Amino acid sequence: MVILKLRIRTADEWRELAPSDSVGEPVFVPTTDELEPGQTVIIEVSSNLLPNKVLVRGAVQTWRPALPRMRVRAGATVELANDEQTKLTFLHDVFSGRRTDVPRRRHHRLPVSVNVRYRVAQSSNFVDSAISEIGVGGALLTTPQPLPIETELTLEVVPPGAAGAMEITGRVSYHVPSGSSGLRFVTRDGDGDRRLRELIRRLRAS
Repeated sequence: MVILKLRIRTADEWRELAPSDSVGEPVFVPTTDELEPGQTVIIEVSSNLLPNKVLVRGAVQTWRPALPRMRVRAGATVELANDEQTKLTFLHDVFSGRRTDVPRRRHHRLPVSVNVRYRVAQSSNFVDSAISEIGVGGALLTTPQPLPIETELTLEVVPPGAAGAMEITGRVSYHVPSGSSGLRFVTRDGDGDRRLRELIRRLRAS
């Protein structure tokens, strides 16, 4: 998957590149790498104004080369995925100054769209679901209704290229407006972090 790095220095620069706070309107990402329409990309937004890098999924609409004489930068217009609205709203709130008390996250999250299944502790029944982001510290699990905080569950994920599923234990630690449940992973052996990093590496490369 192609990752486009977008470094934002000022709030005005962000408003120029992402004038709308709706995922229905594209974001312009300066890049000299030629991209094809429809190509899936991840925009990695970084700034001194942000507590952490924010990674947002999208698809290329168009790419244009630079026109130096006309002072036109090379870059791509990217349509963001519909389920990235929460992140786009967060970015606009931070760059506009409406949010200033955002804590720094220890681990970066990779935006994904991966089918998974989970079962709540003390239950043998699995529920089909999906995750929309994942990092060494946790994931965002799509659920019809938010699961209660501190619910412990087992998540089954099949890493790209693997024959079997990988089990990860987690606890619900927060909710997002869409109803999804934020998980904090609980590794119970010394090999847990290594396996999680390998899973994320495979997802990033797929």
